[in-house]
This record gives sequence, structure tokens and C-alpha cells, in this order.
Amino acid sequence: MQQFPRPAAGNIAKTDFPYERPKVVLLDDKHWSYIQRRYHISPRELEVAKLVCDGLSNKEIAEALNIRQGTVKTHMKNLYRRIHVKNKVALLLRFMADVSKLLGESPNGAVVPITDTNA
Repeated sequence: MQQFPRPAAGNIAKTDFPYERPKVVLLDDKHWSYIQRRYHISPRELEVAKLVCDGLSNKEIAEALNIRQGTVKTHMKNLYRRIHVKNKVALLLRFMADVSKLLGESPNGAVVPITDTNA
């Protein structure tokens, strides 16, 4: 059995992966506005929530917003508490369920992501 060399911890560059994050829009500005009003989310918490839903890690969010990872964690705790979820996946699913209700779709109906044509 052939073994592949393992990179040292932390030495994996983003270019080492043969794929990129898909460029899809799950929630548009109208949806985000609705979510912000529904849960009384601050503008900064909304920025964090959008980046979470784009699949970014806390570290990537901190770098993108030029804040500390601890600040990202604080925003995440506030979002979890306000939205009554325990993790990032549940956060995204709650947002998608809310948007489904907004669009008048059945709670079990799937929301079809819109391909981002601006990418």
C-alpha cells in the first residue's frame, strides 16, 4: 500500500486543494434584510452571519473583517443565543427555513440556490 507524505500541521496552502468553494447565492439582500429584522441582528453580526453562510471559518472571518477571532466567537455566541441554535450548520438551516416561509414555500420544500453570475 502506497503512503502519501503528510504535510506538517498548518502547512497546507489553500492552493493544495483541487477545488474552490462553489459560487452560489443561498440568500440575497432581501432575505438578509428580513433575517436581520426578524432576529434584531446588529450590522456587524449580520456581516459575520453572511460569511459563516459562505462557509468561512472563524479565522477567515476575522481576517476578512479585520477583527480578532475572539471577537468573531463573541458575535457567533450572540447569534446562536438570539436565533436559538447551537452551531453554524443549524444557523444556516434556520435561515433557509425562514426564507422558505418568507417565499411561501412548504417547510419541507428545498430552496434552490441561485448561481452567482457575477463571479
